[in-house]
Amino acid sequence: MINIYIIDDHPLVAGGIAMMLKDVAYVNITGTATTANEAATYLKDNKPEIILLDISLPDMDGLQLCDIIRKENKYSKIIGLTSANESSIITQLLHRGANGYLLKNMERKELLEAIDKVMDGKIFLSQAANEKVLEHFSSLSSALNEMPAITRREKEILLFLEDGLNGPQIAARLFISPYTVETHRKNLMQKLNASSTQQLLKTAKKLSMI
Repeated sequence: MINIYIIDDHPLVAGGIAMMLKDVAYVNITGTATTANEAATYLKDNKPEIILLDISLPDMDGLQLCDIIRKENKYSKIIGLTSANESSIITQLLHRGANGYLLKNMERKELLEAIDKVMDGKIFLSQAANEKVLEHFSSLSSALNEMPAITRREKEILLFLEDGLNGPQIAARLFISPYTVETHRKNLMQKLNASSTQQLLKTAKKLSMI
């Protein structure tokens, strides 16, 4: 029996997945969570074979939650769920120890294929996600090597910088301090090996982060 735990803040998504799998004899949905905190509490004492993880959660970036899960749990297979087919998100997720990536508009056949592949110890990418990655990289291996992992907050700041906003303006938009914005900017420059904001944005565009 393959036990599956679903983390998604949209009940309709979790319910739809459960409906897809309800007549699959070897699969058991052990529960669902709508927040990262709820999921973290459950996963302290439970290790399902597969975790379906929404990348966008209300209380924490799904990528950060993936990090937390993986530090405590090397056993469960993690498959990311998202409606955003972005190569940067896909590669960041795999960098953090996930085993697969599915778009939320998946068909039942693709979901079952993903479950079978990750249980066999393989990496699974939906066809659309795989095509997106290969648009920019010659192989998944090179993508994982070349793409630095950035957080959702860092991605937001990159987009604001691209729009021409300065530190105080970004801070006001995100309701954080200018010091925090500057810390994120410096972290981004270090990750992308940039010496200026202009170079940072140029590199980010080259890697399709923005």
